[in-house]
Amino acid sequence: MSLKPKLKKGETTLGSWITIGDPSIAEIMACAGFDWLVVDMEHSAIGLNEAQRLIRVIELAGCVPLVRVGNNDPNLIKRVMDAGAHGVIVPMVNTREEAVRAVEAVRYPPLGKRGVGLARAQGYGFGFEQYKKWVNNESVVIVQTEHIDGVKNLEEILGVDGVDGFIVGPYDLSGSLGRPGDFAHAKMKKALERVEKISKKSGKAAGIHVIQPDPQEAEKRIKEGYNFVAFSLDTLFLGTCCREGVRGIKKAGRKK
Repeated sequence: MSLKPKLKKGETTLGSWITIGDPSIAEIMACAGFDWLVVDMEHSAIGLNEAQRLIRVIELAGCVPLVRVGNNDPNLIKRVMDAGAHGVIVPMVNTREEAVRAVEAVRYPPLGKRGVGLARAQGYGFGFEQYKKWVNNESVVIVQTEHIDGVKNLEEILGVDGVDGFIVGPYDLSGSLGRPGDFAHAKMKKALERVEKISKKSGKAAGIHVIQPDPQEAEKRIKEGYNFVAFSLDTLFLGTCCREGVRGIKKAGRKK
């Protein structure tokens, strides 16, 4: 179970976002057919202990566990990797130097600067040699392009060895343009056009988060060339299904 070869080959992979720190949610989603799931530690109340439980459940269900860390912090990245994450999604990477920092936090010397510990990822001390080979060859680093500065520097960012791809954060990107949530604005469209142009030349995975659980929107993004697609998140799956069901039942009841 490895995501890295698929990213290198440019295969389209589909994942989603977990913000509810309950293993049952992770298990349900991991068994739904996603290629990968992201445990979100930036915009949720999920802590490290919860993250490790979610990582374990996702992995045991045969799905690739990734973690979106709260910031580009080497200590936090090291700890989620030690907990067993197969890779990280790092927010607000706007320069080449920030991309290098993220990669170095995941890899061991001489390829990186990560400190060595013996936790879950290393078999609690009984699998370090195997893990050392795995982490430098199979671990995944995805940078988030969610600021116009990151868009401007994307070519240099994707040129960093060890960066496997990027994922657009549409809300923050539109916010950096002074138009939060206005994805149809001309500035936003222009920014995405630049992103798409650079990504085609880079050979790296091109990601985007389709926030609403709309399969047609996800299909549209794939046709546009995105091949690392995050399809909605746990709360919106749950909330949308509940609301649509209740609305439909009540509407049918009023027609009687």
